Amino acid sequence: MLIDSSGLSKVKDSVTEKIFFGNEPTAELIAILTVYFVQGILGLARLAVSFFLKDELLLSPVQVSALLGIVALPWMIKPVFGFISDGLPIFGYRRRPYLILSGILGAVSWVSLATIVHDKWAATIAIALGSLSVAVSDVIVDSLVVERARVESQAEAGSLQSLCWGASALGGLITAYFSGLLLQHFTTRTVFWITATFPLLVSFVAWLIAESPVSKDTDEQTNNLSIKHQIAQLRQAISQKAIWLPTAFVFIWQATPTADAAFFFFSTNELHFEPEFLGRVRLVTSIASLIGVWIFQRFLKSVPFRVIFGWSTVISAALGMTMLLLVTHTNRALGIDDHWFSLGDSLVLTVMGQIAYMPVLVLAARLCPPGIEASLFALLMSVSNLAGMVSYEFGAIIMHWLGISETNFNLLWLLVLITNLSTLLPLPFLNWLPGDDSQTEPKLIPSLVSELLAREPESEAVE
Repeated sequence: MLIDSSGLSKVKDSVTEKIFFGNEPTAELIAILTVYFVQGILGLARLAVSFFLKDELLLSPVQVSALLGIVALPWMIKPVFGFISDGLPIFGYRRRPYLILSGILGAVSWVSLATIVHDKWAATIAIALGSLSVAVSDVIVDSLVVERARVESQAEAGSLQSLCWGASALGGLITAYFSGLLLQHFTTRTVFWITATFPLLVSFVAWLIAESPVSKDTDEQTNNLSIKHQIAQLRQAISQKAIWLPTAFVFIWQATPTADAAFFFFSTNELHFEPEFLGRVRLVTSIASLIGVWIFQRFLKSVPFRVIFGWSTVISAALGMTMLLLVTHTNRALGIDDHWFSLGDSLVLTVMGQIAYMPVLVLAARLCPPGIEASLFALLMSVSNLAGMVSYEFGAIIMHWLGISETNFNLLWLLVLITNLSTLLPLPFLNWLPGDDSQTEPKLIPSLVSELLAREPESEAVE
C-alpha cells in the first residue's frame, strides 16, 4: 500500500493547526505556553504550604491569615514590574532576562521552603519571593502576547489568547488533585523540592523567546518618552470619575473579611479531612470555577453590571450561610456526611463565586481606554489584589477578637455569620458601577487568566 506523503503532510498540518488554534507551533509559542502552564501547575504546593504553616511551623489561623495577606504584596505592584522591564533592559533585552531571573527566583523560594525555612518570618519571605516570581513572569509573558497580538489579525489574536488560557487551565487542573495525593505519600518539604523544578522551566524556555536587543540611544529615548506618556495617560485616566468610582466599588466588594484560614484549621483538626480528600476538593473547585466561567460567558455576559453584582452578592451571601450547617455539625443530624457536604458546598459556592468575580475582570477590561489597556488593567487588578490583602487582615483581626485558634472553634459560627453578612456592605454603592446595558467582551484574555490564577492562592490556599 502506497502512502501519499503530501496527503500525510496535509493531515499533520491540519492536526497541528487544530491543536494550536491556527497558530504556527514555533519555539517561541511553545515558550509562551510553557510559562502559562507553569503558572497553573505551581498550585501543586498550595496544600503543602497550608499544612507546612499549620503543622510544622505551628502557626495559628490568625497568623496564617495575616501571612497570606502579606505574601500577596507583589501582585499589588504589578504595573511597576512592567515599567521596570520596559525602562531598564538587561544587556539590551527587555523580556528574556526578566523571565530567566523570575524562574531562578521561584526555584530559590521553593528550595528555601524545602531546606532552610524554620520560622514564620523566613516562611513569609520565601513565599513572598515565590509570589514575586510568578507576578514578574506573568507581567512579562502578558506583554509578549500583547506585542504579538498587535501584528496579527483579530482572529489570530483571539486564538493565541485562548491557547494561553488553555495552557494555564491545564496546569491548574493537573495539580488540583495531585496537590493532595502527594501529601498522602510525601512530606511537605519533598513536595516543595518537586515544585522547585517548575520555575526552572521558565528560565529554560526564556532562551526561546525571539527578541532583538534595543539600541542604547534611539530606542531607549523613545522608550523613556513612551513610559512618560503612558504614566501621564494613566494619571489622566484614574482621575476620571467613570474609572475611579467603579474601582472603589470593586475594592469595597473585595475587601470584606474572609474566614478561609479558620476553615482550613477546622476541616483538618475538627473534621479530620486528609490531604488526599482536600485534593479532591481542589479538583472539584477547579472544575466548578470553569463551570462558573462558562455560565457567565454563555448566559450572563450581556447582563448589566449592577444587576449581576447585586444578585450574585445576595445569592452568594445566602449560600455562604450553609457553612453554618457544617461548623455546627447540623449536617450530621440531617444524615449528610461531612465529606459529601463539603464537596457539594464547595461546588456550588465556587460556581457562584466565579460568576460573581468574572464581572470584576470584565469591568476592569472595559474601563481601560485605548493605548494604555495593559497598564491600566494591571493597575486596576492591583487595586483588587490590595483589597484581597485587606480582606485577609480584617479576617485575622476578627478571628483574634473571637478567640478562634487551632483548637478553639466555639465561635466559628459567628465568624461565618459576620463574614457572610459583610459581603452585603457594597450593595448601597451599586450606583457607582456603569448603568448602561452594553458590555463589550474583554480582549485581555491572558491577563484575565493570570488574575484568576493569582486569585487562587488567596481563595484556595486554605481550603
